[in-house]
Amino acid sequence: MTPNVVKHNELRQLVRSQLELFLERGNLEGAKDLLLPVQAVDIAEAIEGLPESIQVIAFRLLSKAEAIDVYEYLDSSVQQSLIEEFKRQEVIDIVDKMSPDDRAKLFDELPAKVVRRLLSELSPGERQATALLLGYEEDTAGRIMTPEYISCKETLTINQALEAIRSLANASEIIYYLYVTDASRHLTGIVSLRDLVLSPAETSLGDIMTRDVVSVHTDTDQEEVARTIQRYDILALPVVDSEERLVGIVTVDDVIDILEQEATEDIYALGGVQSDGDNDYFQTNLITVARRRVVWLFVLLLTNSVTTSIIKSQESLLSQVVTLAAFMPLLTGTGGNVGAQSSTVVIRGLNTDEIVDMGAGKVVFREALAGILLGTILGFVATLWAFFFLQEDLAVAISVGISLVAISLLASVAGSALPFLFRAIGLDPALMSAPFITTAVDVLGVLIYFNIARLILGL
Repeated sequence: MTPNVVKHNELRQLVRSQLELFLERGNLEGAKDLLLPVQAVDIAEAIEGLPESIQVIAFRLLSKAEAIDVYEYLDSSVQQSLIEEFKRQEVIDIVDKMSPDDRAKLFDELPAKVVRRLLSELSPGERQATALLLGYEEDTAGRIMTPEYISCKETLTINQALEAIRSLANASEIIYYLYVTDASRHLTGIVSLRDLVLSPAETSLGDIMTRDVVSVHTDTDQEEVARTIQRYDILALPVVDSEERLVGIVTVDDVIDILEQEATEDIYALGGVQSDGDNDYFQTNLITVARRRVVWLFVLLLTNSVTTSIIKSQESLLSQVVTLAAFMPLLTGTGGNVGAQSSTVVIRGLNTDEIVDMGAGKVVFREALAGILLGTILGFVATLWAFFFLQEDLAVAISVGISLVAISLLASVAGSALPFLFRAIGLDPALMSAPFITTAVDVLGVLIYFNIARLILGL
């Protein structure tokens, strides 16, 4: 972390602590002066860190213009809490001035009754823009786009286009790109602000625009939208409807939110935690937390019950060679770790499309080879450790080493193949893979270990 970042983090913490101190002492003027030089996003973070009872007091210290900017950066739970505290007109004034895409996100979190009331109070233009976004399915380009963009006809000159930008800039979320459309609003080209500034004043947009425009449709998944913006390194991506008419744009700040949301969901899923679309895990009550986590814990409990039954069935073998039991945690634990590594790299490859061209067979084969190599290295070390340091019988040590090779191979194949399988049948690879890998390694790993031990020990 750079010194500037550290300094900025310390400043944000200082603002939050000072703000809370001023409000607790009733020094509203001091709190107001404290927030004057602070950016909107940092004010939002400071308010989120306050006790809920004084969040509304801090928010009321802001001017109307500041309040609108800060409100868009607040977490949805804080936004809802403030709505309940505001007077009716205060709510309308803030919500009406929000950008349509941020307003749609807020409405997604509010009760339907409140949404209907707020929609009815919005100005006609804002009501129409919001209803348009809410009409598209969740997690699609249509739902996250903003209709606030600038478009012109290709017959306009540079001077005319710049005049249009000056008159519409305040109503647009981004002015780095000018979108060119025909009489039917079909997207025909795009002109960057750089090209506008550097081109002769009387040149027409049609002469300088880029006709090969990258765009997405309203029903495109938001993850694909994020990957497209990342791939082409652009600040905004135009969104067209089924008839190729321009209806909105998705900006890079929305994409950052999408990437964070999707990454959080995948991380929760890998841990067997169902997020239910809510990434604010640490603000969730414990009953809901337990409900989300208990499903896969039950799966693993049943798995361990099967493993226990297998171990119990091998009582005769364990009674003759008791030390075999000591190595079971090592084998299943190592197998689980190897499988988790394989599933992690494969799931990431699926999400970023890095392994699409390789195909499932090639990926699984590669991971199988990696599993054999890892198992051989770990098995060799485990054999030496068991024989020389634990003074175990050589046959037992060899059984442990060979079992480790076999279990590592099994774990690598399971870890790489299951994400492909679950994706093919329409299930989330991240959510499904972890518990099933644990199941395969625990149950089959123990069976492999006991059978190899019987074979080598001649029992």
